[in-house]
Amino acid sequence: MNILINITFGLLILAMFIAFVRLVRGPSLPARVVALDMMAALAVGIIAVYSVATGQPIFLDVAIVLALIGFLGTVAFAYFIEKGELPWRKA
Repeated sequence: MNILINITFGLLILAMFIAFVRLVRGPSLPARVVALDMMAALAVGIIAVYSVATGQPIFLDVAIVLALIGFLGTVAFAYFIEKGELPWRKA
């Protein structure tokens, strides 16, 4: 079980790095927003795996709160991008 958890951590960290590269290099603002949302989802996954690895379910509450904040942030970005009220250009 310990090997499986370590492999899962490694894959989540790799995916986080790839999403960070997309966040930095993204061709447009919507691509960067999606990358940021992906990073939030991966952080939720990392917290969930850590909770399982340590056997402390209290961390799942933190993961749920982070997921909600990430979702609301993405919706807010999408709203402002659609309205065109941000100083960035539309893609």
